[in-house]
Amino acid sequence: MDYQALADKIKVWAVELGFQKVGICDVDLSEHEAELQKWLDAGYHGSMDWMARHGMMRARPDELLPGTVRVISARMDYLPPEAQFAANLSDPTQAYVSRYALGRDYHKLVRNQLKKLGQKIEQEVGQFGYRPFVDSAPILERPLAQKAGLGWTGKHSLILDKECGSWFFLGELLIDLPLPVDEPTQLDCGKCKACITSCPTGAIVDEGVVDARRCISYLTIEFDGVIPEEFRHAMGNRVYGCDDCQLVCPWNRFAQITEQQDFHRRDAFKDSNLVELFLWDETTFLKYMEGSPIRRIGHIQWMRNLSIAMGNGPFSQSVVNALESRQGLSDVLDEHIDWALKQQWAQLPIKENSTKQQRLIRIIEKGLPRDA
Repeated sequence: MDYQALADKIKVWAVELGFQKVGICDVDLSEHEAELQKWLDAGYHGSMDWMARHGMMRARPDELLPGTVRVISARMDYLPPEAQFAANLSDPTQAYVSRYALGRDYHKLVRNQLKKLGQKIEQEVGQFGYRPFVDSAPILERPLAQKAGLGWTGKHSLILDKECGSWFFLGELLIDLPLPVDEPTQLDCGKCKACITSCPTGAIVDEGVVDARRCISYLTIEFDGVIPEEFRHAMGNRVYGCDDCQLVCPWNRFAQITEQQDFHRRDAFKDSNLVELFLWDETTFLKYMEGSPIRRIGHIQWMRNLSIAMGNGPFSQSVVNALESRQGLSDVLDEHIDWALKQQWAQLPIKENSTKQQRLIRIIEKGLPRDA
């Protein structure tokens, strides 16, 4: 079999299937095992126990799918048109949702296209072993992408490409065909540390190392508990994820707008007023977030995130009314609502602050039950 010719065909087929770039690498990630263990030992994975549970399998794709000798790493751009970064972030009455989550959930879409790529290869060579992955298994996708020539790992830990920046999804097709491999990409951030210095919560603790416990994306998406107060003001109006480290990256000047309609802003986010989003009941939330990655965090966590954003915004009686209308649904939610109400009331001149509000502020500060 002419494996070089097959590799060339695979790259053409991948573009036809909607990927912007693919690369091929072997499965040896042994050089990353020590740093992975160090990251886990430091507890930087937070409450994501599944990261530690699989141990070094993340660095050994051939253990994930025995017989694997190559990984096809694929990139699909997701930056939507009219991203409105500045408009959303600068307006404290609006919710900021990470741009990857404005449209449909990428997992199924990217995985389906990788599956089609595998089927296309099968039509060409006959039956062979393959399996697609898109954040669906313990695998170090970024080191694989760098090894396959899709970009280098930036100081924010994301993959960067000179031609398109970092606004793209990654997916992998594990195969048992010994295709020729591509040249790895070399690091090219230079002395720039814009992503590190701009992180609102100081989550990038070293070049390429993120402490998830401090990361707004982790706190608003992966973490379902009580968000530490030290991070709440820094979260601003970011209610699902955070793009700050990408927004300041010089390489993102070259980012391309996605051609994939499914990644465009959905109608539910045409107007992202915090109060309106917060007042969705669970049925409305599930309806509007159908097919969205946001759906998986659930209604309570969605309101938890929104309550922090509302607390960080300017005083508004409609905000106070909305917050008070959702008290009593959950202990975790109540804690964030109480905090948000305190922030709202604290903006009022003393003469406009009712005795009841002042009493509640004292109760909240002392951690007493509300009926004290």
